[in-house]
Amino acid sequence: MAVQASLRKLRTIWVERISREMAAGEGTRAGFSEQLERFYDLLEQTIITGDMAWLDPILYDWGRSPTETNLEQADYYVSFILNRMIALTLEISRDLLKPKEALELLAAVIPVLTHSLGVVIRYEMETRVAHISKELGAVQEKLQVLDQNKSKFISVAAHELKTPLTLIEGYTSMMADFVQTDSQAQMRSYLTGVNTGVLRLREIIDDMIDVSLIDNNLLTLNIQPMWISHLLDLARNEFKKSIAERKQSLTVNDFEGSDLMIYGDSERLYQALNNVITNAIKYTPDRGQITIDGRLLPGFIEITVKDTGIGISAEDQALIFEKFGQLGKEDLHSSSKIKFKGGGPGLGLSITRGVIEAHGGTIWVESPGYDEVKLPGSTFHILLPTRTEPTNPVMLKFFGSLEQKMETDLRGEENPPTDDPPA
Repeated sequence: MAVQASLRKLRTIWVERISREMAAGEGTRAGFSEQLERFYDLLEQTIITGDMAWLDPILYDWGRSPTETNLEQADYYVSFILNRMIALTLEISRDLLKPKEALELLAAVIPVLTHSLGVVIRYEMETRVAHISKELGAVQEKLQVLDQNKSKFISVAAHELKTPLTLIEGYTSMMADFVQTDSQAQMRSYLTGVNTGVLRLREIIDDMIDVSLIDNNLLTLNIQPMWISHLLDLARNEFKKSIAERKQSLTVNDFEGSDLMIYGDSERLYQALNNVITNAIKYTPDRGQITIDGRLLPGFIEITVKDTGIGISAEDQALIFEKFGQLGKEDLHSSSKIKFKGGGPGLGLSITRGVIEAHGGTIWVESPGYDEVKLPGSTFHILLPTRTEPTNPVMLKFFGSLEQKMETDLRGEENPPTDDPPA
């Protein structure tokens, strides 16, 4: 009873002092005073019953009340009010009550206020986490839209560039056919240079289109029976000139599984392998070595492309497979695909990863690190599933029909038709 009497004695001055200190304007102070009166009523009920649940509704309202401005500025306004409430309760009790009454009141009130502070802090933190999560979600949506716009730009730009490029390529070819005499050899040289630039530009545009297809999950595969050894033979022949120009050596080893018939898109897989070998040539100094090897694993064929080049730092080993993830300096970019550290648009390895993953495989790189003096080199690993049956629905239908026809033909041979009527 003594505690209740002390509470009633302090009520008016308690509400007045806290509202005067914490609320600036008269209008704000009136609303704030109403909230304090409500809190004081619930505080009394809590002390009388000993049940902290009485305060939960108002604490929940207060804890969830921060405005967008409070949240953006990281203001913990309500918990600050509870802290001041505790301090002012101590001061008012000391000023208005006898020492014994003050001690009894504070022994009953301070644990309740401290509990209230903890509850409010928890609610404020939950509200802030929800606000931050909402902001992160909005940022993520903006980034997704930006990435989609970037993909759309690549797709539109590539297709828009392809039309005039086709015209330039056609007219250049006709001009080259027209200029055949020795007296116009210099003109033929100019046209050859133009044609070389056109072909390189076409390769870049085709890469842009492929990146757009991969980003939008529109890459289609022409699944057919194929052999890895055939791709390696093509690569050995195609890169002879580039290897000779850079005075490098290219070794292609026979390995178990290379002559195994599997199903895949040989054209796309060769494109992927070509990009990896081109990368090895580009980042290996003159007279360096490039070795293509592999092995047969349970359910997979692994192809490795190892070079004696400058290597790749650990933090960049994932970056190189991202779009525009080239590591060379921009001022080193050139139209040459094999110039040492020549750079490029940074699309080749991204396309390679997309093609390999579309086949159900994976690609990664291992390297001790980047060093242009010690030349630690890099090893690219390509893992392809050894599918011995077609997985493309069209191919499955075709081979299914073919198999059914063969079975029908065989049954026809085993049971040749006769003129006898059926039994």
